[in-house]
Amino acid sequence: MDRVNATTPATPAGDPGDPARAAFAALRTPEGEHLLAELRDHDPARELATATRLRRTHPAELVSAALGQARLRQRAVAKFGAEDAYRMYFTPNGVEQATRTSVATHRAARFAALGVRSVADLCCGIGGDAIALARAGIAVLAVDRDPLTAEVARANAEALGLGSLIEVRCADVTEVDTSPYDAVFVDPARRGGRGRIFDPEAYSPPLSWATAAALKAPRAALKIAPGIPHEAIGPEAEAEWISDGGDVKEAVLWYGEGFAPGSFRATLLPSGAALTAPAPLPAPPVGPVGRYLYEPDGAVIRAHLVADIVERCGGRLVDETIAYVTSDVPYSSPYVAGYEITDRLPFNMKRLKALLREREVGVLTVKKRGSAVEPEELRRRMKLSGPHSATVFLTRVAGAPTMLIGHPLE
Repeated sequence: MDRVNATTPATPAGDPGDPARAAFAALRTPEGEHLLAELRDHDPARELATATRLRRTHPAELVSAALGQARLRQRAVAKFGAEDAYRMYFTPNGVEQATRTSVATHRAARFAALGVRSVADLCCGIGGDAIALARAGIAVLAVDRDPLTAEVARANAEALGLGSLIEVRCADVTEVDTSPYDAVFVDPARRGGRGRIFDPEAYSPPLSWATAAALKAPRAALKIAPGIPHEAIGPEAEAEWISDGGDVKEAVLWYGEGFAPGSFRATLLPSGAALTAPAPLPAPPVGPVGRYLYEPDGAVIRAHLVADIVERCGGRLVDETIAYVTSDVPYSSPYVAGYEITDRLPFNMKRLKALLREREVGVLTVKKRGSAVEPEELRRRMKLSGPHSATVFLTRVAGAPTMLIGHPLE
């Protein structure tokens, strides 16, 4: 979401002189809505010509606001889908920090499955999570301190026909009484004026405040950065890492009845496959590279569940610091991508180039862990040509820089 709750000084809610709010209000007039509809499929490369044409019949400020909103909507399609994105409103931070719809839907479904009927969404941003909760049949109090952000969230609820389920309130989340609600969802701001914030206590509000708010509620979810150190996670939480299409999107700490304190979970979307462990797992064994290599999903790695994969496939790690798993027999799982390894070589560009030329490899997939070599640079130096394809892993095996060559398992 557009997490500005405690990092951006709030313009008084009734101040009509805020230019950003005035521009947003203009977009919601019939003239503004007509302009946005006209700009739905506009080509950003022709924006100057488009702006010149539109300013002949519309105020320049409105044209600028509409073009900016049209750009944001086009960017938002990747997260919200075209049907929703072209009806919603966004801020630049809102698009950047918004939860992908698939992830928000998954989280809302977990709440709904436990019978949650009302949620206080603290630091609601532009309302993406509130929308997912409402679509799961849950009544939502959506709170954000920034007046413009709150107005955008309210407009989005109305635009998607969810106004009766989503109450938007412009307020400081630390002053909101959440006791009437079945659950609390907190998404602290993890960006500041200088970019990403890595210290959880520098979140806004801080992780300690968000955790305390979560522990007061019957059930709660706290969204955090996926790279959070495990030692920063208290024993009261069930920790879940979520990937979508193979990319790790976020981590969530779950609290209260129906969750498993101290456990770790990796969830893969869109399938919904979930790997869990009741407690941290012991370090897996390390051994020689076998015929097969497995690349765990990023959520599995972040959740420290690679040891579970090692046990399931009867394998081992290729290096104690690298999350590549190897075995002597094939293994199929939604939590890994599998490869058959044909060659293992010490790292040497000339040898790799000669091998690829000999096998007429014209398409090379480069994967790396524990290597400083950039894939594009390697492909450029290989001067590939031929009808065949291959995959090369640049990694360490027993501490030594190594190249593993193979192809994906069916």
